Amino acid sequence: MISITVLALVFGVVFLAELPDKTALAGLVLGTRYRASYVFAGVAAAFTLHVVLAVAAGSALTLLPQRLVHALTGVLFLGGAAMLLLKKGDGEEEIRRPEDQSFWKVAGTGFTLILVAEFGDLTQIMTANLAARYDDPLSVGLGAVLALWAVAGLGIVGGKALMKRVPLGLITKIAALVMLALGVWSLYEAVAR
Repeated sequence: MISITVLALVFGVVFLAELPDKTALAGLVLGTRYRASYVFAGVAAAFTLHVVLAVAAGSALTLLPQRLVHALTGVLFLGGAAMLLLKKGDGEEEIRRPEDQSFWKVAGTGFTLILVAEFGDLTQIMTANLAARYDDPLSVGLGAVLALWAVAGLGIVGGKALMKRVPLGLITKIAALVMLALGVWSLYEAVAR
């Protein structure tokens, strides 16, 4: 049986913790380039897997080597920033139309990005701790996955809305700079700990 109280508590805590996280940025960037439903499918699947792992593992995820997770995330963000900054063209090229984009390619990109970037993240560890604390895996899992899907949806929809008002070149440069900063910060955390 699902506890609405536990579900609501977990939703609120996870939503607020994830909202300023890199996931919203990743969803926003992917949402500017690809069909939103395809991006959401991949991102939602990755978050579902993360929540299942967190709930199953309980508090054991707090034992993950954070240094390795930070280093890998840092390298991935720096690579993403380099790809955005070194991309040929003036950044104003036409975005590929959804009919030219494979569902599996777009969903796979979203899935992979979230799967790697969010592994061992604060919200995954928080979900594991909440599952251990409340001993209600279904309510905790449902609250966490709904919160993560909500943040991802906001990022993806925000990306589409932003494209109507701001040029793609500017969005790409800002995203690259933010990814560069996140990469440097993640590598700093990997070395400083």
